[in-house]
Amino acid sequence: MGAMTGDPPYLPIGEHGLIGDLRTVALVGTNGTIDWYCCPSFDAPSVFGSLLDAARGGSFELAADTPAATKQFYFPDTNVLITRFSAADGVGEVQDFMPVTDGPLDGARHRLIRQVTCVRGTLPFRAVIAPRFGYAAEPHTARVSGDHVIFESESLALSLTATVPIECDGRDVTARFVLRQGEQAVFALDQTGGDVPPLTCPVRQAQEEFIATVSYWRRWLSASHYRGRWREVVHRSALTLKLLTYAPSGGIVAAPTTSLPEQLGGPRNWDYRYVWIRDAAFCVYALLRLGFTEEAEAFIGFLTRHAILDPGSPTGPLQIMYGIDGRRELPERELPHLDGYRGSAPVRVGNAAAGQLQLDIYGALVDSIYLYNKWGQPISSERWDELCGIINWVAHNWDQPDEGIWETRGGRKNFVYSRLMCWVAIERAIRMATQRGLPADLTYWQRVRDGIYRQIMRRGWSDKMAAFVQHFDDDVPDASLLMMPLAKFVSPTDPKWLSTLDSLREKLVSDSLVYRYDPEASPDGLPGREGTFSVCSFWYVEALARAGRIDEARLAFEKMLTYANHVGLYAEQISHTGEQLGNFPQALTHLALISAAFNLDHTLG
Repeated sequence: MGAMTGDPPYLPIGEHGLIGDLRTVALVGTNGTIDWYCCPSFDAPSVFGSLLDAARGGSFELAADTPAATKQFYFPDTNVLITRFSAADGVGEVQDFMPVTDGPLDGARHRLIRQVTCVRGTLPFRAVIAPRFGYAAEPHTARVSGDHVIFESESLALSLTATVPIECDGRDVTARFVLRQGEQAVFALDQTGGDVPPLTCPVRQAQEEFIATVSYWRRWLSASHYRGRWREVVHRSALTLKLLTYAPSGGIVAAPTTSLPEQLGGPRNWDYRYVWIRDAAFCVYALLRLGFTEEAEAFIGFLTRHAILDPGSPTGPLQIMYGIDGRRELPERELPHLDGYRGSAPVRVGNAAAGQLQLDIYGALVDSIYLYNKWGQPISSERWDELCGIINWVAHNWDQPDEGIWETRGGRKNFVYSRLMCWVAIERAIRMATQRGLPADLTYWQRVRDGIYRQIMRRGWSDKMAAFVQHFDDDVPDASLLMMPLAKFVSPTDPKWLSTLDSLREKLVSDSLVYRYDPEASPDGLPGREGTFSVCSFWYVEALARAGRIDEARLAFEKMLTYANHVGLYAEQISHTGEQLGNFPQALTHLALISAAFNLDHTLG
């Protein structure tokens, strides 16, 4: 599993594992190189960013200094990653992890530990620690200070401690060392400066941190109730979702990367290191189904604290996304000094889609509150009053064109999915009011709900295609319609729905992989094509299962599992050549996997 050919080399997106500390993550390549790490949080500027510019981005290389085959895997039931190097004269492993402490995390300290062990024989290793601060735009110095090397830039300082001799040239650090069977070496990188003194990390302490980190993840996963088929992949998805959680706020990022392309060399490169309202319902559903009530509660807490209602906003009382700390301003800019992954420019930070009108988010939000009210804690009177304000806004504003779920930049349209989710918002609110006897203008809500239903049935249906379509008065298929039976808008065995399912299979499904739409039939304002959309493939599995097409559903699910990477992770898309594309790993895909596995397992009995 070497790097891609060409100069400079890029490892395929899928050739990475993920480690993290519930504040940020690092991507570790199968070659032992950390080529993505933002410190101190998901959305902070990168310190190692060679994933977006192999020549200039900065990286932390640590590998056998001799030809070796590599294998990467997780320590079972944890987010501790092991990269093994097998060479002629020996076998060595690098254990990568970021310590997590129980309870309130020590917000000022971020630690990345790389523990090297020679398992058999004798093995030479080399390390190159070359940080490039501020998305490789901020100069830094490196100086030796006692047992540490301090990397210092204007906005951030990191201290490196190592148990083997290292060389520092004022900018980068290198090391070459040989380990014999049973010997270990440790590299630890810490955020430092201010009131945080540098820490050393002797081998024994690294061992203790390793044991503590393993036990943290195993203890966390033991709360899962899932005992069905596919337990291993479901639990890997759960562990991944936990890694994408920002502990201080309870928000879950859509993905921990920015600008990984949906099409190589194309402009479809976006920053996903923020919290999308859309992911809310899927998130709460998946977490509660597995038994992770605390995480579901924390995410609901994020939404109620930070999804600030702004009745005067032209795009509605909610934004479609927020910063991990709840901030609303996410200005989008390009970084022209970075080449982009395999030349896929531009590299973007921030996300201009935050200002779009996407009406479907209201259904996602209300559905998540409905699910949490049902399986978690009953909604409070104060939250109910806020929710009524949202529902009344939806009831007055559902009938307008918007940018839709796919955040297209080709102008507003009357998207059927947006109407569907407005129906969900009002329908779930009616259920809550009725079940709990909560005050609501039920007559008005019911009239609007029924009006949306009839409009979708009339204008969202194409006689020509014998199917529901992407937007009104057109004949374009769209995979978001797979949510119709999942959201209980239509019976999964309704003849109109079964006809739609057949139409989607014919037009958007390729060997169980699902395209979200056809950009040629429905221009989205951007050039180029994209791969199949992994979340849609799992929605397809669930739609098949609910329609009673169990064998088809199981085959599609099992096939989809074969497209995961070597440690069970999914990017946003799968390319025409079968490789992972887009930001990685994507929360929504792992949420949909959990939901599909849960429902398929339930249907199989």
